Amino acid sequence: MDAGEWRRWPLLVVGTAAGTVVLALLRLPSPALFAGLVVATVLALTGQAPAVVPRHATTLAQAVIGVVIGVLAQPSALTGLAADWLPVLLITVGTLAVSMAAGVLLGLHRGVTPLTGMLALTAGGASGLVAVSRDLGGDDRVVAVVQYLRVGIVTASMPLVAAVGYGATAGAGAPAGAAGSVLGSLGFLVVCTAVGLGLATLARVPAGGLLGPMTVAIALSVSGLWSAAPPEVVVELAYAVIGWQAGARFTRESLRTVITVLPLACALIIAIIAACAGLGFLLSATTGTTVLEGYLATTPGGIYAVLATAISAGGNVTFVVAAQVLRVIVMLLVAPALARLARHRTP
Repeated sequence: MDAGEWRRWPLLVVGTAAGTVVLALLRLPSPALFAGLVVATVLALTGQAPAVVPRHATTLAQAVIGVVIGVLAQPSALTGLAADWLPVLLITVGTLAVSMAAGVLLGLHRGVTPLTGMLALTAGGASGLVAVSRDLGGDDRVVAVVQYLRVGIVTASMPLVAAVGYGATAGAGAPAGAAGSVLGSLGFLVVCTAVGLGLATLARVPAGGLLGPMTVAIALSVSGLWSAAPPEVVVELAYAVIGWQAGARFTRESLRTVITVLPLACALIIAIIAACAGLGFLLSATTGTTVLEGYLATTPGGIYAVLATAISAGGNVTFVVAAQVLRVIVMLLVAPALARLARHRTP
């Protein structure tokens, strides 16, 4: 990273810190993530953002959020989720069907194939879909921009919708009884991160940066061996990094590549969000969860913003995590097969 690139970081960091303070005073959930996203997007579109958020920073941010989730997970919540596995699975398939159908509609746009449209708008696993889109026969430029446009719109709208539409407020910090000394909290975080990332690498699991540390944290917490919430400042920094990751991708060059596709893509993304919110109401009615938890469980993407909002608003994080991760897993199983089918049907 050259000197010119390093000079762009202070503006991003200072702007995010100021935005976090303002949004925290307004009691919006996940203020650091929302501030990081907005500031990074504005700087990216004006050519002042860093070219890329280092991958190691993003992985560590995901690990921190995974540990936070692991500390919050309770056996009673896991038992309750198991009882609702069928409606959760059906609603999960419904969210995927809605997003893939919207992708087929995007494929009606001139210059975009149905396969590219489906890969671009399928909810969940944006980075994985972008990585394999070329191998599956899609246009990876369109897929990359539209996927991260989806993540950006979902991430930006989620705190506002949660606060205005569902009455969510910030204020649910570390779980009671989980906080300890700073050294103990950092030690727990380091152990869960190191072991979790190592296991995730060996197992090659999707979203391993989140799922590996989360699994280790759950195992330690549920067993009673050790449990400590990560320091709040570390958690807020992790949220900011996730916001930067999504926002920094909206460069003028990438947007210019597919500028003609964006109006239709934005309309379809908004339609997907609305349809999934309706499925969230249905999930809430069939499982007995709150409407906020149903909304967060079915939100089409932006999983880290979903987790941040659920934690900050004091929702059933385990239920939300399980529903979101289930969708990613199902998507990874069915997307390649559907992509091959769409490619065979494309002239």
